Amino acid sequence: MREIGVGILGFGTVGAGVAAGLLKNRELMAERTGMDIVLRRIADLDITTDRGVEVDPSVLCTDAFSVISDPSVDIVVELIGGCGIAGKLVRAAIEAGKPVVTANKKLLAEQGCEIFKLAQEKGVDVFFGASVGGGIPVIRALRDGLAGNRIESVHGILNGTCNYILTRMEKEGLPFETVLKSAQEEGYAEAEPSLDVDGFDTLHKAAIIAALAYGVQPDVHTLSVEGIRGAVDGADIVYAGEFGYRIKLLAVIKNDGESVEIRVAPTMVPRDGMLASVSGVFNAALIKGDLSDKTLYYGRGAGRLPTASTVIGDILDVARNLSSGQPRAFVIPRTRMPLRIKAKGEEKSRFYVRLSIKDAPGSLAFASGIFGNHGVSISAALQKEPGSSCGGFATVVIITHEALRADVDAALEEISESPLSGGVPHCFGIAD
Repeated sequence: MREIGVGILGFGTVGAGVAAGLLKNRELMAERTGMDIVLRRIADLDITTDRGVEVDPSVLCTDAFSVISDPSVDIVVELIGGCGIAGKLVRAAIEAGKPVVTANKKLLAEQGCEIFKLAQEKGVDVFFGASVGGGIPVIRALRDGLAGNRIESVHGILNGTCNYILTRMEKEGLPFETVLKSAQEEGYAEAEPSLDVDGFDTLHKAAIIAALAYGVQPDVHTLSVEGIRGAVDGADIVYAGEFGYRIKLLAVIKNDGESVEIRVAPTMVPRDGMLASVSGVFNAALIKGDLSDKTLYYGRGAGRLPTASTVIGDILDVARNLSSGQPRAFVIPRTRMPLRIKAKGEEKSRFYVRLSIKDAPGSLAFASGIFGNHGVSISAALQKEPGSSCGGFATVVIITHEALRADVDAALEEISESPLSGGVPHCFGIAD
């Protein structure tokens, strides 16, 4: 039986989970694959803290580059994260002719183009199933199961922290800051939560999905991203429910044949739809192919063991390729013609808008007229009576027909500058 040596770079939560899984299920994997997957080395700056997994002390080291150069290591598993030292290590492994398994979404989203090009030149694998969705096989589905489909769209709830916060805000009527603090105390949110609540974690994942689905390598710094902090409050959640929707932080990746739309924003989804039922820290991706139609991938999007499960699955795939002598190497599809990536504001959908306007005759007609002047047609409107603390301003909730986001934003800017406006409008796309 052939032995395949594995070296892990990064012995944090996921790294410890991968080590535990490789040790626990070594015999099981050998039975299923005909290969002996052996944990050879683990590198981390801290090799003294108890990770809850027993490994031979001789396996541990603090020099990650020595793991890459070790001739007994056949597969390098990068679980450090970020674009700094992790990027240098991934490139070093590829240059050394060793396949890489990684869960590093930020690195792939920002530097994937050059990493995949280098891997192709060197003829080695780069597998990254755990970079999107943790334990959910989103990447595997796009790469393998749906490879014969033209992917029309992907709608994803890809951040458990945001989904947990929005779920509790809806169910318990709690404000954002209260739920965020609770999420931090329970370990669902980082002490510095910006990457999650401001949408950038989801954006990195959306960029990776777009690369697999359409062969594009977007500059993530130019993509449209809006998180839930400061954008969603309890009133929006209530009003969305009155119209039959829930609010989710959604990654939207769509192809119209000539251009690709990639964006992340709080979005209203139908309450009776598949994505609306995804609650708490769970993730899901709804993929629509021209042959498969809609398929849903659901599960835990993070965590030690779910993510480790996907990493180990990638290790086994790479091991099979090593045994057969047939690395995949090329993992991002080629396109016959370059697809343009839509700029911010080019997306089209129906929109939810919440306005605070003066409770006076003609105010609603005035706002409606501004929308009309910008080519935005109103489908439904709901006006709430002003409360005693509203200073004579009433809340108006509007649902538009399909419109260009740039036109909606222009109308809202004009309304906001009017003396009839009593506050900053809230606006969300609607994913029907």
